[in-house]
Amino acid sequence: MAVDAPPSTWARRESLSSQVVRVLTDRIKQDEYPRGSKLPTEKALMEELGVSRTVVREAIANLRASGLVSIQHGIGVFVRDDAGVTPFRLGEADLMQAGNMIKGLELRIGIESEAAGLAAERWTEADLKAMSDACDTMEIAVKNATRNTLADFEFHCAVAAASHNEHFSGIFNYLGETLMPRMRRTTQAVDDQTLSLHLARVNNEHRAILAAIEAREPDGARAAMRAHLIASRDRTLAKMRQD
Repeated sequence: MAVDAPPSTWARRESLSSQVVRVLTDRIKQDEYPRGSKLPTEKALMEELGVSRTVVREAIANLRASGLVSIQHGIGVFVRDDAGVTPFRLGEADLMQAGNMIKGLELRIGIESEAAGLAAERWTEADLKAMSDACDTMEIAVKNATRNTLADFEFHCAVAAASHNEHFSGIFNYLGETLMPRMRRTTQAVDDQTLSLHLARVNNEHRAILAAIEAREPDGARAAMRAHLIASRDRTLAKMRQD
């Protein structure tokens, strides 16, 4: 297999391992090394590219760190089945933009509504207790105007867990950890009475979700979660317009 350019012509300002990474990455992207296929041996790459074993190993380590290949010790290096797939990510800097904050909430509407429906079908006594405890903790926050959103976060985590589908929990934990810091900052800007009214409204919405889940009403649970998150989105929009 010919290399696009011989090693002797590679740019000197770029390290040899970086140049090998670039060559191998291009081959993976162009499907010369299909997903799931085994890469040539170290010896074959050394001979073809005219580089040392150390350079090849450093390049393979970089490809592994970037998620393009996996190493099966004693067997070889393989192109990952998900090579080249861009991982989903929401950056904190992006969410500081008003439009992206709303998009994040819209994403939660779709994901958490279905999680609530599954929770209504699958909850256990432990799940029900976790959701109820989160609501009780939020009642205390209402009385004390507690300035954190932990109880809110814990309720939604408990609903996701009650779906007994670990992917819902994983996605929500990711979204929650990304979105909640922005929500916590918002609570610092209001007085105690306004905060208590807000928390009480949110907890009433949580209890409506919990009631539908406990009654094993999947459609009702989906509708209650959807109504809650739409209300959260609308409150966020109103706050943004006010600011």
